[in-house]
Amino acid sequence: MTMTAFLLSVLLGLFPGLSSARAAQPVPVPAAREETAEKPSSAEVLTRLRLGNARFSLGQSTFKGIDAARSRETAENGQKPIATILSCSDSRVPVEYIFDQGLGDLFVVRVAGNVSDTDEIGSIEYGTEHLGTPLLLVLGHTKCGAVTAVVQGDSVHGKIPLLVDNIGPAVQTAREKNPGLDEKDLISKAIEANVFRSIEDILTGSGMVRELVNEKKLRVEGAIYDIATREVHWLGTHPDQANLLATPLKEEKAGEGQAAPATGHAPVADEKKPAAEPEKTVPGQEEQKEEHKEGPTASH
Repeated sequence: MTMTAFLLSVLLGLFPGLSSARAAQPVPVPAAREETAEKPSSAEVLTRLRLGNARFSLGQSTFKGIDAARSRETAENGQKPIATILSCSDSRVPVEYIFDQGLGDLFVVRVAGNVSDTDEIGSIEYGTEHLGTPLLLVLGHTKCGAVTAVVQGDSVHGKIPLLVDNIGPAVQTAREKNPGLDEKDLISKAIEANVFRSIEDILTGSGMVRELVNEKKLRVEGAIYDIATREVHWLGTHPDQANLLATPLKEEKAGEGQAAPATGHAPVADEKKPAAEPEKTVPGQEEQKEEHKEGPTASH
């Protein structure tokens, strides 16, 4: 049974009209959104995203909420997204299509490797606190080039080493928990570990997100999108969430409560980062440098 078939069978109890997992059987479409003061619950948002992905994976996308009328509505009334989603920049992962959502429905933060660093966490805080989304989803995907590069120890250039250093700990965790795996299976395990690592970085790096979770105003979950089957595999919450919420926060940069600068970017701290090496092996993979230094860099 495929993941879509399993998902649809689970949804039978919620939607009696859904009598089979065959592509010919229409997947339920939630009623049109009503812009009210009452926000949907995280459970309701998850159901909407699960149904949207079921429609997408079966070729039943509605393409609702992407017409000119919706553009005018969101331009005049502002955005009211139902979920904040951190995903990879990979061009094969079009988030709104994957969940069959329209304009203004999702607040999407995209970065190679779906890592959580300062910029990503700041964007996530905007979506969850300022826009008030009840769900934060960290979405990884199969055949992720960023994770693959770290697993294989590929040489990367420019600013990429500073980007993928967040992925190194996830790969190390996958290696330790799954000794003896071949490279293909290790990459799959590392992609999953990277989703949870990203959630860990958010929960230990953002007091704002942590407060929302503790107050039951926000649910944080992980998922992996299969770029071949178009199905989303749902991972749930971080298995160690309770302990992460009790862990002291990482030191946050100054800026709490400051007004946004009138022009340009916020002032940069005086301390400068060391210049990036012209060529550098991704973190944690020094022992594989000689084996892979001549190989091509994986695509992102």
